[in-house]
Amino acid sequence: MSNRTRVTGMYSGLDTEGLISQLMEAKKKKVDIVKKDQMSIKYKQDAWGELNKKVKSLFSNVGSLRFESSFMKKKTESSDNSVATVVASDNAMVSTQKLKVKELAQNAYLTGAELRFPEGADIEEGEKITSGTLLSDLGISGDVTIKVGNGETETIDTTDMTVGSLVSKLSQKGVDAKFDVNTQRIFIGAKKDGAAGDFEIGGSAANALGLTEGAGAKKIEGKQGTIELNGVEFHSDNNVYDINGMTITAKKETADDEEVVLNTTKDTSAIYDMVKKFITDYTSLMNEMDKLYNATSTTKYKPLTDEEKAAMSDYEVEKWEDKLKELALAKDDSISNVSSAMREIMNQGFTVGDKTMYLFDFGIEAQNYTEASENEKHALHIKGDADDTVFAAEDNTLKYMINTDPDAVTEFFTKLSKELYSKMDKMSARENGVRSYGSFFDDVKLKSDYSDYKSKIDDMELKLSQYEDKWYDKFAKMESAMAKMQSNQNAISSLIGGGQ
Repeated sequence: MSNRTRVTGMYSGLDTEGLISQLMEAKKKKVDIVKKDQMSIKYKQDAWGELNKKVKSLFSNVGSLRFESSFMKKKTESSDNSVATVVASDNAMVSTQKLKVKELAQNAYLTGAELRFPEGADIEEGEKITSGTLLSDLGISGDVTIKVGNGETETIDTTDMTVGSLVSKLSQKGVDAKFDVNTQRIFIGAKKDGAAGDFEIGGSAANALGLTEGAGAKKIEGKQGTIELNGVEFHSDNNVYDINGMTITAKKETADDEEVVLNTTKDTSAIYDMVKKFITDYTSLMNEMDKLYNATSTTKYKPLTDEEKAAMSDYEVEKWEDKLKELALAKDDSISNVSSAMREIMNQGFTVGDKTMYLFDFGIEAQNYTEASENEKHALHIKGDADDTVFAAEDNTLKYMINTDPDAVTEFFTKLSKELYSKMDKMSARENGVRSYGSFFDDVKLKSDYSDYKSKIDDMELKLSQYEDKWYDKFAKMESAMAKMQSNQNAISSLIGGGQ
């Protein structure tokens, strides 16, 4: 709209603003219709943006199920978790093994003797040594030597040092050192685990600082741990042993005649949970796509203009916009295409051994179409699963198959996943002018359509402004003509009146 300042109706007495507003109304409605069409695209973009994340999430999940290794899950149980706990990777071997914890690894740790001011020192009663206290004020001089692991012995000259600067210097030599003002002691701990981090402290200043055992320090030696697995010894600096797909954490030493049994088996529960997650995620996506696609479309709900929002309460606007979001993908072609393509794969049979098997052979199927709830017609159920509200009471065929014929389960689901992944990969492939990579909807085209509408709206608003200016100019000319006529009439009246 034009922003020019206008003065109208002065001579004619007409409400030109009102007249022009009426003339503009019909044309403005045409602009509003185009704006609403543009906003409808924005609602569709936003709705598909959220849905696309969920489709991609399933796509990623399907990707991992393509590989047999995903079905090789193992678990190891320890006969005594107080001695050792075990975590099995998928590479662990099904086996029963015997373990002894001969010695636990431990980290070196030194607790220094309590520091004191020398007798006769000029100090206040109750004064404590701090990090800023000079070693010379404690009557300490000389060197501190330190050796970590198999490294060389290093020497620290304590001249002009404070307690804090010595601690800092020690921390640069491969250990953690701290001075605790509350206990008035220096504590030193290893930075490395086990024997590799063990350290030796010496020197005349170390004796005076109480950092040697002869001067009252107490030290835990750093040492390597040792376990015996099936008669073979293994060593660790941190009590964690990675052996042939098992991670063993030693926690307590065993007696000479004691041993712990480690039993590694296929983790059928983990395989079941993995398949269940896939079916659950697929079903959740199908239900949502059905709900969005089947939303009852109506011409009543169109995007709101600013003027329409101003005439409504915030609550009314919120509810209206929620309805628009609900309807954004009603009868959407992309949803139909994605949903149909995925269902087609899930209904396929795949060769397993010498026969063709389907999902229903594993106790996975949809409810009778006429009995299923609205927007759950394509939901898949695992019969016998405790979380399934429809088939929980039936026998759990999937669990039975995983326990009795795991190879059939692996072969079927890897083949199904490969086929589904390939289909979804094609559906989300880049297509010039239509779709970007990773999108299951025509995101590029929608963006282009939205931009086209913007150009169209800009052009229409320019013409609307010009149309408005044209009418104001016409009324302005009419007012000008009436002003001249009024002026002429006044002049004539003046002449007539002056001749009398």
